[in-house]
Amino acid sequence: MIKIKEMAFVGYPVTDMDRARYFYEQVLGLKVDGFDQEIESMPGKFWVEYDVGGMTLAISNTWEPNGSGGPSVALEVEDLDEAVKHLKEAGVTFIVEHMESAVCDFALITDPDGNGITIHRLKR
Repeated sequence: MIKIKEMAFVGYPVTDMDRARYFYEQVLGLKVDGFDQEIESMPGKFWVEYDVGGMTLAISNTWEPNGSGGPSVALEVEDLDEAVKHLKEAGVTFIVEHMESAVCDFALITDPDGNGITIHRLKR
């Protein structure tokens, strides 16, 4: 049996690195942490990593997004209403603007390639 120790990273496929970096760095405000370079054996292909609360979220153009499924990350925010307002002002595509469960409130958005992202706020 394999013993999984922890999540290494979540990777999202993107088609346009400049557009994706603008979204993740300027719209979402993530900071590059760690790997940020062209892959030596794959000219024109890049891998960029962001630290999100001790976890790694990576974007790369080494495989094609399909926008119809795949991984999804939930990003915890301090103020969901403020986050939704900021994302609307930035022209981000919303799937769901606000949904409530017994333990959290959240919004569902997509990045420019259609990858799903949950903007999440736990109820305390």
